[in-house]
Amino acid sequence: MSFYLSKKWLLFANRSLCRLLSVVKTTTPKLENRKMGRPAKMWRLTPEANRLFPDGHGDLVVSLIESMKEAFDEEGLEKLLEIRNQKQVAQYKNKLASCVLLHDNLIALAECRTTEGYMAEVAEHADGSFSFVEKHCPICEAAKACSGFCSKELEMLQQVLGNDVEIERISHMLSGSNRCVYAIKAVH
Repeated sequence: MSFYLSKKWLLFANRSLCRLLSVVKTTTPKLENRKMGRPAKMWRLTPEANRLFPDGHGDLVVSLIESMKEAFDEEGLEKLLEIRNQKQVAQYKNKLASCVLLHDNLIALAECRTTEGYMAEVAEHADGSFSFVEKHCPICEAAKACSGFCSKELEMLQQVLGNDVEIERISHMLSGSNRCVYAIKAVH
C-alpha cells in the first residue's frame, strides 16, 4: 500500500512540475492517442529550456583556439581572424549599402549586431558624435582566449564605417567594464 501511495504521489508531483514548467515556457504538452484509455499528455522541452542546461560552446571554442595556436602558431590564428573579419565586413557593408548618413549606418549596424547577440545600441551626442554600445558579448570566452577577436572588431568597425570616421574604444568588457563602448565621430 505504501508503494502505491508513493507512486501516486510521484505521478502527482511529476504532473505538477510539468504544469509549472509549462507556465515558464520551458515545456509544452502534446496529447498522444493510446490504444486504450484517454490520450496521454506527453511533455517536451521548448527552445526556452536550453538556458536551464549547461552550454559547452564557450569551452569548445576556447579549446579550438588553443589547439589552433599549437597547430598553426599565432600567424595561422591571425590569418584565420583576418578571413573572419573580411567576411564580417562584406556582410555588414551589404546590409548598410542603402544608408548614406553616419547615423543611419550606425543604427543599421546596431541592428545587425543585436541579431548576433551583442545587444547593440547607438547614442547620439550634442556635438554630433556617437557612442556605439554593445551590452553583451556572445564571443566573450573566445575573446578571453584570443585578444585578436577584439582588435579585429575595432578594425572591422573602421572598415565598415569608412576612413572619414574616427573610432575609439572607450570601454571594454575584457578590461573589466560591463559593456564595450566605441566613441565615433565624423572627420571633416
